[in-house]
Amino acid sequence: MVFDRRLGSIVRFTDFALADDAMTARFDAEDEFADNADIEVVVLGAASQDDLRRTHARYFQSAREIAVVALGELRKYEAESRARLAF
Repeated sequence: MVFDRRLGSIVRFTDFALADDAMTARFDAEDEFADNADIEVVVLGAASQDDLRRTHARYFQSAREIAVVALGELRKYEAESRARLAF
């Protein structure tokens, strides 16, 4: 995957069946974007694209979306902590 950090968007996303093919594409992309410090080239592995979206959300969600999820989890944790202290 090629990710533009400044824009917060995916420039290129390709599925590969073989790890060797993915690594070759990674090295090619690193050469292609070598002069752009805003570009991040990564190879991610997961059983499904849904798993990738869950484990590497920063590539697939906006900062706002990530913050909303994090705030929801924090509120849930705080509520559970208060409940435990009440007993």
